[in-house]
Amino acid sequence: MTTTEISQSIAGLDALELSTRERRGLASRIWSRAWPMFSAIVLVFAIWELVVLSGWRPEYVLPGPVTVLGELWTRLGDPDFYDAIFVTMRRAIFGFALAVLVGLIVGAAVSRVRPLRAAFGSLITGLQTMPSIAWFPLAILLFKLSESAILFVVILGAAPSIANGLIAGVDYTPPILLRAGHILGLRRLALYRHVILPASLPSFLSGLKQGWAFAWRSLMAGELLVIIAHQTSIGEQLDNARELSDAPGLLATMIVILVIGIVVDMCFGAADSALRRRWGLDQPVG
Repeated sequence: MTTTEISQSIAGLDALELSTRERRGLASRIWSRAWPMFSAIVLVFAIWELVVLSGWRPEYVLPGPVTVLGELWTRLGDPDFYDAIFVTMRRAIFGFALAVLVGLIVGAAVSRVRPLRAAFGSLITGLQTMPSIAWFPLAILLFKLSESAILFVVILGAAPSIANGLIAGVDYTPPILLRAGHILGLRRLALYRHVILPASLPSFLSGLKQGWAFAWRSLMAGELLVIIAHQTSIGEQLDNARELSDAPGLLATMIVILVIGIVVDMCFGAADSALRRRWGLDQPVG
């Protein structure tokens, strides 16, 4: 065997070993993220079953996890279940998109104009801490029982957090970056686009994540209070289960709400991890 053939063989073995390590590394990462979640689910279900077995409440009031999961499995074959999810997610995405637009405009204006910061800075924080449910009497008075009433509260619930996230990011933008932008001739919108927004992206992403949490809570409260005829939704199914004393259906719907929230949180977590890797902040330990 010639030297060239030996080198090619070694190179092939090295590539095979590297590929095996990469596959093992990917499987290890997936497992390291999955097993804590599975363990938490098993622990919660075990505690839930123990509470049911203790007889603290009758089983028709607090059914066990097997009964609830059976009800959830039945709903997975019901077309109305998917119609409800579609309506709720359409409201959530549209309302959150409008909240992002409003929060971006307000945050950009307040963060760079001192009189606006003095006038509205504390007001934005006050709106952020205000319970979303408190807005619904006004929303129903203004928009009656309609989609607009729900969207109104979703926007008011999410936009302040998004605006505050952008304001915090702008406040912590290194001054040296601003000076570099000025030296390069960037002004106003160009400075925002090429310097301030990229630098404030981590805080803005955190504000988006918090804003989504407020939007999701506001939407669920809205769908419980504002029932629109001929439009099924997750909140309406939750309210119907309560009125009919359908405990398995109620808990199954709550599990659906929880799962959607977890999935969206995982999407934000993936975006945050990608941003960290891009900025070189996601370094391995050890």
